[in-house]
Amino acid sequence: MNIFLKRNIKLYFRDRTNFLISLLAIVIVIALYALFLGNVWGYYGIMDLPEIEILRDSWLAAGILAVATITTSMGAFAVIVDDRTKKINKGFYASPVKRSHITAGYILSAFSIGVIMTIITAIPLGIYILARGGQALTLTAYLQVIGIILLSSLSSTAIVCFIVSFLRSHSAFTTASTIVGTLVGFLMGIYLPMGVLPEAVQTVMRLFPPSHAAALLRQAIMDGQMQRTFENAPVEHLEYFQEVMGVTFQFGDFEVTPFISVMVLLASGVVFYGLSLLNMRKISK
Repeated sequence: MNIFLKRNIKLYFRDRTNFLISLLAIVIVIALYALFLGNVWGYYGIMDLPEIEILRDSWLAAGILAVATITTSMGAFAVIVDDRTKKINKGFYASPVKRSHITAGYILSAFSIGVIMTIITAIPLGIYILARGGQALTLTAYLQVIGIILLSSLSSTAIVCFIVSFLRSHSAFTTASTIVGTLVGFLMGIYLPMGVLPEAVQTVMRLFPPSHAAALLRQAIMDGQMQRTFENAPVEHLEYFQEVMGVTFQFGDFEVTPFISVMVLLASGVVFYGLSLLNMRKISK
């Protein structure tokens, strides 16, 4: 499996076009905020709070990292489609290697790429926030962010693998990548804050597993800055802000704890890995 894993990772980084496409959704989010969405926060009457722009940048950075775990993993799965169109997968399935190991090889390579690319993305984002006057995260917060990236990448790769297992051509993969890259940004509440959308849409967003990764990253990255920004504000204002901006999730009076979000991500990873394995077995027959 190690050889198969290394082979998939090398193919991803050799394909410059696919490499750039997998980063396209991140570039779009940054461009939208730079050109249009950056002023949206002014409509909520909070721009007069201290260091609110740094808090906004931290919120955006958390969302970008959550998106990166999905879009870069999606780009890594181009190798599945390429193997299928070139009939290379037939040779894999005819070998004595178990199909579960082949599927695991695809997922592990995409997982590794997702983690690597997300961490690379985090570096300039962190430098930008520091340059804007923000404070560096504590060691505990850094470890939390890395742990969430690992967990989010695991869940995202399993979900994306299930989607890609249905695709049969490069054109279908490109279309799916575009749709996924656009849709996840919306469902994670990055283009618009969750609290301004209809309740039905908010429910869908809370049920979307990657949204829990975005919420966890926001909690880890924004915690210190939120405490400074809302230091002299009533606690109710902070709680309202967290709910509206998707930092915390609530179903009625029930608040989703970080532990529940972690369980959602783990469960989605296990379920979609199993579904991917079943679907790829059917395809190989």
